Order: sequence, then C-alpha cells, then structure tokens
Amino acid sequence: MSKVMFTSHATAKGGREGHVKSDDGLIDLNLVQPGSGSSEKGSNPEQLFAAGYSACYDGALNLIASREDKDIDSTVTADVSLMEDPEDNGFQIGVRLNVEIKGVSQAEAEDLAKKAHDFCPYSKATRGNINVEVIATAV
Repeated sequence: MSKVMFTSHATAKGGREGHVKSDDGLIDLNLVQPGSGSSEKGSNPEQLFAAGYSACYDGALNLIASREDKDIDSTVTADVSLMEDPEDNGFQIGVRLNVEIKGVSQAEAEDLAKKAHDFCPYSKATRGNINVEVIATAV
C-alpha cells in the first residue's frame, strides 16, 4: 500500500458558477462558466486542473533531469480543453502539455519529456482516461 505523504483539501459549492476554497484559504476563487456571457471574473475547473498538472509535470521533469545529471531550465504550459463527447452525450477533457527545456538537445528534451510523463502522478492518473499530448521543445 502507498504511504500518504500529505493530503490537500478544497471545497466547491455551486458547481461551475460557484466558489472553490482550500482549507488553508490560499485558493479562494469564484468560478465562472467560460462562454456563459457572465461579466463576473473567476476561474474554472479546467484552469485549476491546468495549473496543477503543469506544476506537477514540471516537478517530475526536473526530478528526472537531476537524476540524469542534466542541468535544465524548464517551462510547462498545460492547455486543458473541455469538449463535448457525443458518444456518451456528455463532456470530457483533453490536455496538451507544451514543454520547453533549456540546456539539452531536441532529442534529449523529447526523452526527458517522455520519462517525466511516465513518472508524473497527474499523467499516471489521467493515462487511459483522457487524451494527453506532450510537445517537447528544446529552447
């Protein structure tokens, strides 16, 4: 059985047009449905997922690079899309991870990105459930 290292807590009320707050108050956001025409400012579940996934993946990438004695500087941008799924009359999400890595060749960037995708907890959680595309670029 896996050992729990820590647990985070957040509570949502009102769904996509409600509010979300973490137990420590660091996240305390109104939620607004994109495209709803609302003049309210707020986040949405896809934006929050993008923030978490990009941070987790970048951490995995840097850990893999350090284990291979590679000195890199990286930036990861997660594009998370909400899409209609006509097959189940519902919705699904898709992710594109744009990974920019300084300090390595294009081949090394692609290798590190693949290894990070194999290692990252978010990638493991989504594997086989949603489409995740990883685009690695040496800069």
